[in-house]
Amino acid sequence: MQDDDILAPRKSRSGSGSHARFSRDEARGPIIDQDGHEIRPESLEQGFREFRFEFGQGSPFGNLTREQRIARLEAMAKLLDVAFILPGTNIRYGIDGLIGLIPVVGDVITTAISLWLVREARALGAPWHITARMLGNVAVDGVVGLVPFAGDAFDVMFRANTRNVRLLQRWLEKQPRM
Repeated sequence: MQDDDILAPRKSRSGSGSHARFSRDEARGPIIDQDGHEIRPESLEQGFREFRFEFGQGSPFGNLTREQRIARLEAMAKLLDVAFILPGTNIRYGIDGLIGLIPVVGDVITTAISLWLVREARALGAPWHITARMLGNVAVDGVVGLVPFAGDAFDVMFRANTRNVRLLQRWLEKQPRM
């Protein structure tokens, strides 16, 4: 039996012996996207025109005001460094300390997020000496964080992202308002 035989309908109830052949797509049914909408087969034949992420002009991430960007950086730093309290103590930790528990991969992920914060600071106009200090904090956090257990404890206490946002805020306070 061939694959095409599976796709052929059986005799109709009326007894006529006509066999209409179905294409493979018709036999499988309609193509549905993740929202439950049917996709026309013609649109699939055109192929992908373009797929990309845009974080510049025209995207929801690129149209933020300066204050909104700073608030987003502060929120991210809090989430990474001080979002939770260890029950029964006054020790605060964030997802940086939690993700950092995954050997090597966790530290790479949290270092990448920290580097994104530095990139955002640069986009806000932070000069090279501020971004260099921020990169130094990220480097110390990333390298020491690679040490099992002691590095994770260091991550909780050092709080590189909070330090970096504080550096940025101090620099921004000294800048004239436009």
